[in-house]
Amino acid sequence: MIDKEDFGSITRSRRRATITSAKSETVKLRNGAIAAASDLKSGPKARESLTKNLQLNEDSKQKCDRYDKMSCHKLQESMLSSASSFKNYRGILNWCVVMLVLSNARLFLENLLRNGILVDPIQVVSLFLKDPYSWPAACLVIVSNVFILVALYTERKLAMGSISEKVGLLIYIFNLTIILCFPMVVVLKLPSITPVGGAFALGVYTILFLKLYSYKDVNRWCRERTQAKARSLSRSLSSVSNTMTSDDLRTYMYYFVFAPTLCYELNFPRSESIRMGFLLRRLFEMTYFISNVLSIVFQWMVPIIRSSMKPLQEMDYSRMTERLLRLAVPNHLLWLIFFYWFFHSSMNFVAELLRFGDREFYRDWWNSETITFFWQNWNIPVHKWCLRHFYKPLLRRGAGKLLSQSAVFFASAFFHEYLVSVPLRMFRLWAFMGMMAQLPLAWFVARFLRGNYGNAAVWLSLIIGQPIAVLMYVHDYYVTHCYD
Repeated sequence: MIDKEDFGSITRSRRRATITSAKSETVKLRNGAIAAASDLKSGPKARESLTKNLQLNEDSKQKCDRYDKMSCHKLQESMLSSASSFKNYRGILNWCVVMLVLSNARLFLENLLRNGILVDPIQVVSLFLKDPYSWPAACLVIVSNVFILVALYTERKLAMGSISEKVGLLIYIFNLTIILCFPMVVVLKLPSITPVGGAFALGVYTILFLKLYSYKDVNRWCRERTQAKARSLSRSLSSVSNTMTSDDLRTYMYYFVFAPTLCYELNFPRSESIRMGFLLRRLFEMTYFISNVLSIVFQWMVPIIRSSMKPLQEMDYSRMTERLLRLAVPNHLLWLIFFYWFFHSSMNFVAELLRFGDREFYRDWWNSETITFFWQNWNIPVHKWCLRHFYKPLLRRGAGKLLSQSAVFFASAFFHEYLVSVPLRMFRLWAFMGMMAQLPLAWFVARFLRGNYGNAAVWLSLIIGQPIAVLMYVHDYYVTHCYD
């Protein structure tokens, strides 16, 4: 039996004892041993002191061991409890990744066993070309140089004072209007342009429209500053020590056209050199992920879409819902891969090639707790353009925030419909209505959902909303062009 006197004060202070006390005893042991060892040179008294210190430390260690045997509990919360300060859930995240890989591997094998290999290089080429000797979409992109030169010529005349501001504004309005209307008419009237080729050409012209609009605004601001004899530019223009400088406002016109940005500046931030390793990695990612996109489309999405046509025609809502959920997974995976391919791999590749310094093409949109935060962070070049050339000018002219935000969503909805309906040669307004529906959804999420619930609502709108629009457009395209 163990006497109670052996525990002494340890028993009385049992509730206050923690693991820290054991650690402090160990530290005292080490410090005492070191101090005693340093006193060895002092003589017999130092040796006696060393012996006493070692004996005391040994006794305290034995008392701690006895206490650990008698008491093994302390006041603490469970790790999964909300009151716990535990934050490391990396193992659970790894488990989710493993389960995701296994489930998708099963779907992949099931798809191969059911459908075989459906990816055909000839079908991939036919997405862009109907005739290998006719390249209408590429020719349409080359013609866009005419509009670039018109803007450059107009800006030179304005800088020299050969034409007035009103005449220059009329030329710009005419030029920007033709940029949107000319490719639309060509795509609608020329049957040799495929839907994918038409969408690519219209995307190029849309980007050019936004760039030239920014080019017009910034040069006008500079002329106003010059006329007011101001030495500094607007705060919206970069002023970085390692930037490219020039007195001519139009020298870098084509650099701006190819740069991965929509907002024009007099001096763009430049990197010091081209990193070949970084460039090759981005090139490999571009090649790898675009092949994944094509594989997902042909191998996974096309069979689901084909099997969805009959339930849509028969208005079988249960089967329509099942097909929608089946399509949601590959469609969302396709969207994520395309995001990484375009905003990270492709834009970083172009930026590295041009030594363009500003690489903030996206922010942490995946942490969005509101719809508004998502649209402000997933596409930074477009967000900067809307903020600089559309939203803030409306506020300066007296428009309210709600009206300005609604106008921005309306413009975005217009371009979404423009890039989808024109290449498909049908106008159903599904994309337009989907974008405008973001306004009430943004209000609802911001008003009633917070934190993780808001983030889940954002993800749900992305995962479910897009497949609905895809099925609507594919069904209407099938009925319009392929019903026979």
